[in-house]
Amino acid sequence: MTQAAFFVLTALVDQPRHGYGIVQVVDELSEGHVQLRIGTLYGVLDRLAADGLIELDREEVQQGRLRRYYRLTDAGGAALSAEAQRMAAGARAATERMAAHRPSAAGPAPAGGPVRRPGLAGGTA
Repeated sequence: MTQAAFFVLTALVDQPRHGYGIVQVVDELSEGHVQLRIGTLYGVLDRLAADGLIELDREEVQQGRLRRYYRLTDAGGAALSAEAQRMAAGARAATERMAAHRPSAAGPAPAGGPVRRPGLAGGTA
């Protein structure tokens, strides 16, 4: 699942939204890291709808313009949950590996040069 699709599904968890509303919520949820352009948004919406993860909720005319509201389907909620669990597991694995391989705070490296440790393909780094 793409990052854009993940955030679009997340934006639709609590209520149906129209395109601009989705863009605003995605910006807020991602703290500005994912900024959807309208063309990108509608491509993502089309793919998610084709996959049965979202569906059209309703259409309204506002100031002479048609607004389509989309909602999350049960399949979309299940896909979002699975992706969130996958991402959380990956983040935990990365955090655990980083913690296990941090240099200790016990003090400086011993005199005589840098500490040698195995590198790629059995060499030393």
